[in-house]
Parts: sequence; structure tokens; C-alpha cells
Amino acid sequence: MAGLSGLLLAVLLGLSVYGIFHGIRMYRADARLPGDLVLALEVGATRTTAVGSGIDRLGMRYAPAVLNAMGPKRVDALRRRLDTAGNPGGLTVDRYAARRAVYGGLGLLAALSMLLRGEYLVAILALLFGLTWTDVIIRAAIRRRRADIERTLPDFLDVLAVVVSAGLGFRQALERVAEKYRGPWADEIRITLRQMDMGVSRRDAFDQLRRRNDSEQVSMFVTALQQGEELGAPIVETLIQIANDMRRTDAQNARRDAARAIPKATLVVTLVMLPATMILIVMSFYYGSGVDFADVLGG
Repeated sequence: MAGLSGLLLAVLLGLSVYGIFHGIRMYRADARLPGDLVLALEVGATRTTAVGSGIDRLGMRYAPAVLNAMGPKRVDALRRRLDTAGNPGGLTVDRYAARRAVYGGLGLLAALSMLLRGEYLVAILALLFGLTWTDVIIRAAIRRRRADIERTLPDFLDVLAVVVSAGLGFRQALERVAEKYRGPWADEIRITLRQMDMGVSRRDAFDQLRRRNDSEQVSMFVTALQQGEELGAPIVETLIQIANDMRRTDAQNARRDAARAIPKATLVVTLVMLPATMILIVMSFYYGSGVDFADVLGG
């Protein structure tokens, strides 16, 4: 049994060394790649890190196989999630597939090595980490981006209302205010403006803005803007009303989150702090009394 384990460990080490040298050769080789993978390396290259770029190059050969295994529906859902996350670190569909292949391979190797050592729980955790780490990054980016947009949007609308009331048209005011802002919401507005420049109607451009962002406040903004346009309401009053409604919604969400946090804090205190406090009190009485309970029980 020991000889078999040593043989498997040697095979795994050999495969790891081969994979490292093969990855280095692939990284240095001037290989001809499919057009979509070449584009994936170019798009967002300025936003990704050196480590991320190296991982992309190691896994780019296996990206088509990962995408084929996912299927068209899951790939479309992934593309929508990446749009919602704002393509963090220049992440595209092909970059995702490349990193999924690399992390999955590393997780599999780590799991096999842990199985040989008899650490089954660590092996399962290593495999799950390799298979889900990229998705965890995307989910975290979605939550962070949504929070940034919802924090920026009310102030953005206030400034936009002031600029529109100064005499600029809505289209020009939107572009002028977006130039002064930085962050995901300003990026979304610039994308919408470029779509309108390319001939997309304002309604369709804002509908796509709503689909790209899984945010209640963005949906509220687009819906109120379109309803105001249909009913002929003054745009300045509409913007101010939307901003006030968003701040009121934020306050309600904050109160609701605080109400949810109270039972959780009470549960933590009950399960952790209260028993520890009781143990501390009992031990204090024990050491302070000077009574030897061994003698008492023995007597």
C-alpha cells in the first residue's frame, strides 16, 4: 500500500512538473490562436494583473473545451453575469473559461495529493475551491458594483437635474455630468450614450442599461424616466423625484438590514458570549472559595 501511494505521488509530481514546463513553453511560444481568444487577451488587458494574464495564457488552449462543456445557455447566462459585474479585471467569457480550466486543474491536483495523505475533507475543499473560485470573484464583483451604483445614483440625478434646469437638453446634460463622474455608473452612462450615437433609440438604450444592471434603483430610474417621457412630465421634477425616492428606499433598506442584524447579534451573544461568561464566573467562584472538591467528593 505504501509503495502504491509513493508511486501515485511520484506520478502526480511528474505531471505537475510537466504542466509547469508545458505552460512556460506555451507562454513563450508564438502560437496561432483562435480569433476569439486573441480578442480575449486584448480586451481588458490593461485592467488585468500580471498573474491574471499569466493564468489566462496557461488556460487559453482549454477555454473552448470548457465553453463547449458549459453549453450555449450557460454561456449566455455567464455573459450576462459578466456584464452585470462590469467585467472585473478585464474578465471576458474566454478569460473565464481559461481561468476555470487552470483553477480546476490545480484544485484537482491538490485534491488528489490530499487523498493520498488521507485528508478527505481538505481534498473536497480544494476541489470545490478550484471549481468555484472564479464564480466567487464574479459574485463579489456584482455585489460591489451594485453597491457603488446605488450609492452614486441619487447624487448623480441631483447634479443632472441642476444641469438640465440650467438650459441644456437631457442628452447633452447626461454627457456633461457623466464626464465629471468616475466609477461603474458613469461607465454605464457612457455606454448608453455611445449606443444612442450609433442609432439606438433612447428607450431601447435605457432598456439595455436596465438589463445590464441587476439593481432595483437603476430599474426605478429607467422606469420613471420612460414614464415621465410618455406622460410629458418635466424632466427636472422627474429627476428630483427619482433621487428622493431612491434616498427613501435606501433608508428603508438600512432600517430593514439593522432589524435583521439584531436577532443575529443576539444569537451570537447567546451561543458564544453567554456560555463563556458563565464559565468565567463559575471558575472565579471556584478559585476564590479555596475549596478542594476532590477532597469533598472523596470524603
